[in-house]
Amino acid sequence: MAYNEKLADRIREALADLSDVTEKKMFRGVTFMINGKMCISIGDDEILCRIDPAEYEILMERKDVRQMIHGGRAMKGWVFVGPEGTKTKRDLDFWIDLSLTFNKEAKASKRPKKK
Repeated sequence: MAYNEKLADRIREALADLSDVTEKKMFRGVTFMINGKMCISIGDDEILCRIDPAEYEILMERKDVRQMIHGGRAMKGWVFVGPEGTKTKRDLDFWIDLSLTFNKEAKASKRPKKK
């Protein structure tokens, strides 16, 4: 499972002061779970951020952002951010802050019951 380790390390560093952070291998990369909820995922050279759907349209105007398409439709609470959008610490912190802010409001996915 290939993902950008340097980008993952930068995110680990940014999340180091948080208490409930776990990493899961998923989506052909690694996902950072905060308080049991998906927050940020890393693939090859881009990140997938869980954001407030109310901010989706304005964020889609940025040149470094693309839609997440699932089941043939755009997922308005998620955006992919390319390398240009995470180049500097300030850029990456912008996306991490957006994701962490929404994480406080986001609902955790229901887990299937074990048999």
